[in-house]
Amino acid sequence: MNYRHAFHAGNFADLHKHAILLAMLSALQDQSESLSVIDTHAGAGGYDLSGEMARRSGEAQAGIFRLTAARDAPTVFGPLLKAVADMNGGREGDLYPGSPLLMARALRKGDRYAGCELRPDDVALLRKSLAPYASAQALEADGYVAAVNQAGKGGRPFIVIDPPFERPDDYQRIVTTTRDVQARARDAALAIWLPIKDLETFDAFLRGMETVTDRLLVAELRLRPLTDPMKMNGCAMVMIGAPASVDEASAQAGDWIAARLGETGGRSRVWRT
Repeated sequence: MNYRHAFHAGNFADLHKHAILLAMLSALQDQSESLSVIDTHAGAGGYDLSGEMARRSGEAQAGIFRLTAARDAPTVFGPLLKAVADMNGGREGDLYPGSPLLMARALRKGDRYAGCELRPDDVALLRKSLAPYASAQALEADGYVAAVNQAGKGGRPFIVIDPPFERPDDYQRIVTTTRDVQARARDAALAIWLPIKDLETFDAFLRGMETVTDRLLVAELRLRPLTDPMKMNGCAMVMIGAPASVDEASAQAGDWIAARLGETGGRSRVWRT
């Protein structure tokens, strides 16, 4: 998987992740007076799908462009579709918001957002993307470390973890970060995205997470059977502290993507441990 998210912006996994992320953010806002959102791998903030990287992969054509043209999209995609339309000035266009913009524009007065990035060029783009939002900031920092350091320092923590999974220790660092965040803030909510290439890697990660918590919400999406571990055959959102309404939102998003964008053998399921 290429680190630069511009290759993958607006693909099926983004639709799944962003629809669920916005549903969880809204549900947490209903529960909490203020949120402190830490996005550990924020990327550039927003993407031009007409750019070279997006055109080279073609993933957006099979993702967001299929969604915007659909007449049967369920309500869970409403906030994402509105954000895309707003970013394009209410017209059809090639701009797509990443999680930093999606969450920054949904902040309430008492909420705050910090997006972490290590690539200096993406940090510069992220700062420009977040400049209009007074309660949002870009940090050139290791997101795993920042999530632990910021947990419990004002507002209920909402930690979004979405690494590129190019490092062999990303899965273990997520488990360790989850443990350390919960030690600092017992009310912390977490939303973790991961690719599904093969079942053993996915199951091993869930087993690791179950050593630190017994309250996972898992939204699993497969576009195709897991027969080729070299492909991203699906993705999952693994959540802690997700309100009950997120179950239905996750099911809506996954079921539609599996049925409309998936291949034969695609499926979606949502469960709690």
